[in-house]
Amino acid sequence: MELKKEMILLNQQFDNKEDAIRASGRLLVENGCVESEYIESMIERNEMVSVYMGNFIAIPHGTDESKKYVKKSGISILQVPQGVQFGEDDTEDVAMIIFGIAGVGDEHLDILQKIAIFCSNIENVIKLADAKSSEEIIKYLEEVE
Repeated sequence: MELKKEMILLNQQFDNKEDAIRASGRLLVENGCVESEYIESMIERNEMVSVYMGNFIAIPHGTDESKKYVKKSGISILQVPQGVQFGEDDTEDVAMIIFGIAGVGDEHLDILQKIAIFCSNIENVIKLADAKSSEEIIKYLEEVE
């Protein structure tokens, strides 16, 4: 599965995590990956268990029940330089990069593994947050072995 520049938005700002999750879901809808109902399941999933992964990364995705809304695998990427709060207000759980995920079978697991490896180093997350183009973000993530 390849990352696509039309599924990456730079310099985004959100008032709250729900708006950020919806924006990542809209990119999946606009690119034919999921039906619009999937977005609410992404919100529901975050309410069940936070999609904040640490290291300024959030990976919103739908519930198991919402797999029926997935048409093809896709990953959306939102760059949020000012960050958006994903934890309680008194925590530092702020996401600067948000990866929206929709997966058919295991197609998305390879790129998800690359994202996890790359983002385990905080310096790499800063590179993504500071990237000036979609192509730059794709280059960083595709260089991961």
